[in-house]
Amino acid sequence: MTIGVPRALIVGLAALFSSYHIVLALYSLSGDYIYSTGPIIAAIILYAITTIVVLVPGKGAQMPIWMAAFSLAVAVALPLLVTSVLIPNYPGGYSYGTWYVAAVGTLMTIISTRRRPGFAWVGIGFLVAQTLLWAGPAALPSIGVIGSAAWVGVSHILTNTLSKAARDSRRFALAEREATEWQAAQEAHLNERQFRLSQTSVMALPMLRTIQQSRGDLTPAQRAECLHLEGAIRDEIRGRKLLNDAVREQVMLARRRGTTVTLLDEGGIDDIDEPDLDRILDRLAAAIRDTTADKVIARTVPEGSDIAVTVVGLRTSDDGSASLLGRDSLEDDEVELWLEIPRTLEP
Repeated sequence: MTIGVPRALIVGLAALFSSYHIVLALYSLSGDYIYSTGPIIAAIILYAITTIVVLVPGKGAQMPIWMAAFSLAVAVALPLLVTSVLIPNYPGGYSYGTWYVAAVGTLMTIISTRRRPGFAWVGIGFLVAQTLLWAGPAALPSIGVIGSAAWVGVSHILTNTLSKAARDSRRFALAEREATEWQAAQEAHLNERQFRLSQTSVMALPMLRTIQQSRGDLTPAQRAECLHLEGAIRDEIRGRKLLNDAVREQVMLARRRGTTVTLLDEGGIDDIDEPDLDRILDRLAAAIRDTTADKVIARTVPEGSDIAVTVVGLRTSDDGSASLLGRDSLEDDEVELWLEIPRTLEP
């Protein structure tokens, strides 16, 4: 479960806090420690515009570079504008006249939170340097420069911590997904092995009992049947989705007639739904049943083709000793059947 804080709430709090600095700035206009109000009003307007710009939600969590650079420029301008009209070493203090320090700190904290800490620290560095030149080291804590730097530091630490937590969360989620996929694959392999063992047991058990009872002394017909069963077991491994009850029956009948049948499923029909798959396999069973070829090869077609399965029937013109896939077979065998079974029925 993920617990989050609404973005609107965070932006609203930041806007409220920034507005407080503007109120203090307006109040400072009535102080007797300033020469002129013009630069302060310009600084207020500039700060208000910049605050609105940096708080507008963007497409990503990270602030654009141009926005961060603009905010840094404003952070440099604010101290220069305000201090240019403040009376140096005013005896009664500046009260709210140094509002710009907290304003710059708030602005740089927003920049740091939006993952531009480099710009934020440059702005704080300029604020420190400008304060040292303008009022000396004693002014750093008294007008709040150290506090503004602390805000940026806390923001930087929290942002890095939260970013690391987010990265760790994504990494753990990815590891969990990979572990789940691995477990699912292992379970699928286990189920497949158990299914194949069950199929093999059902097919071979009667003949194994016959072999046991006859102590291996089989008749020629029984030996031929063993070869047919061995071919059927091989089909379960190589044929996979090319098999249903009708295809199994017709393949066994064809082998008993002396036909060599090869089924090759290379994954081209894995995405076909059940109705179309049943139609394809029924057509394949009918083709094996009706052909008089000596050799039948059924192979799936890779995905992307309109054809699901090709069926080739060859009639051997020699004594059958040639290799099924060798050059001699290609020269001597005659194509008796060529069938392409489409993936879907044409409308």
